[in-house]
Amino acid sequence: MKRWTLFAAAVLAVALTVGCGTLDEKQRAWIFQPSDRSWGGSASSARDMDDVWVEFKSAATGEPVKLHGLWIAAEERAADGPVLLYLHGARWNVAGSSPRIRRMQELGFSVLAIDYRGFGKSTPGLPSEEMAYEDARAAWDWLAAKHPDRPRYIFGHSLGGAVAIDLAAKVDDERGTIVEGTFTSIPDVASSMKWGWLPVGPLITQRFESVRKVARIGSPLLVVHGENDNLIKSDLGRKLYEAARGKKRFVLVEGGSHYSTMAMGQGKYREALAELFSLAYSPGSVK
Repeated sequence: MKRWTLFAAAVLAVALTVGCGTLDEKQRAWIFQPSDRSWGGSASSARDMDDVWVEFKSAATGEPVKLHGLWIAAEERAADGPVLLYLHGARWNVAGSSPRIRRMQELGFSVLAIDYRGFGKSTPGLPSEEMAYEDARAAWDWLAAKHPDRPRYIFGHSLGGAVAIDLAAKVDDERGTIVEGTFTSIPDVASSMKWGWLPVGPLITQRFESVRKVARIGSPLLVVHGENDNLIKSDLGRKLYEAARGKKRFVLVEGGSHYSTMAMGQGKYREALAELFSLAYSPGSVK
């Protein structure tokens, strides 16, 4: 919560002293916090995951882009079971999400997780909202080319949830979308914090307006949130869910924080996957 409070105050302060270009760059740095680091010992969980590379030419800049990713196959039905594109949040590289990636594998998915530009081993540079969207689409196209006959799903955590919703609203070949600990928009996040009364909304350039896109998703949507998430309030997750149309489910995990929700809510995940996507799992098998 503290970093978003500081973000709101800093946006206003910078806007009063610098030009629009600098303000945009500052926001990109504050929101993404790109790095090549993973938190704690999380990278150790990635040791048996395969490195993959997604290469494409940016439509916006014409420059070549190389994204680093991690791939882990499901233990059962690895050849024909569901595959998942995992989109992580801010601050840590893809290896920092490896415990959560592994939990999705335990739920029966083969998983591709990527670093956006500016993170980890991917093409360096300062990420932006549009760049992250472009990176996610390139990874989705790579996954479709590699596994054209397998059901494909999109997952996003925190900031990655906004990227996931943008992708799901643009493609029509996903079987389902799952987001955890995400929000309606960056201005809404800023306004939900201690200094939310500060008039920073119109100054925010990296807006991630998921609430305006979620109704365009054509597949079932699962929205998961931790009851004790102090970074992104669960009210924002519920509002995002309410804005969605079609088949959907909202899961609130009791005691779950921004980072522990999946670990604490694995049972609820299994229930929701079976109910919403007809993906039923039992130990050692995938149906």
